[in-house]
Amino acid sequence: MRHYSTRDSIVQAADLLFYQRGYEHTSFADIADKVNISRGNFYYHFKSKDEILHAVISGRLANTQKMLEQWEAKGSTPKERVLLFMNILMRNSPKIMRYGCPVGTLCNELAKLGHIARPEAVKLFTLFRDWLRKQFEQMGHTQTADELAMHVLAKSQGIATLATAFGDKDFIQRELDLFGQWLDRLHPEEKDRECT
Repeated sequence: MRHYSTRDSIVQAADLLFYQRGYEHTSFADIADKVNISRGNFYYHFKSKDEILHAVISGRLANTQKMLEQWEAKGSTPKERVLLFMNILMRNSPKIMRYGCPVGTLCNELAKLGHIARPEAVKLFTLFRDWLRKQFEQMGHTQTADELAMHVLAKSQGIATLATAFGDKDFIQRELDLFGQWLDRLHPEEKDRECT
């Protein structure tokens, strides 16, 4: 079992608050209160909010990489692995309906702010893009793998945005069902193997 240091606790609390409130609307005091530490102890670990943001993004990149490795091991086919990616919308539907996609909301906010950390945050999408492209290449779509990866990312972001707007969990499930049908049409050979 992992022991969390004070620094880890600060990063974890900041990550949650940046997601729920937004980076701009989260103060040092908000994070210190959440962790229940003094200002002096807080400043010992981080001198600026930008330092915390960098640590949050680094943590998210590491966690995303681990998640992709787990999906790689769990899904026996590329199609199954792409579905694992999309099904994260349903697994996280209560959070998504309330706060949106954690990657999309952070990238959008940093873009609006013209923040220097924006390219670092976009690396989260790039991790997903590269991984999805690899899945489509394994399905035999080598010429269009990147286009398909971007289509899936766009689809997931669109579903997350509308789920947040309308607060409709059934909408998420309907869209995931339609996505599954699209994937079957894109890669019918695998569906045929499942039926035999």
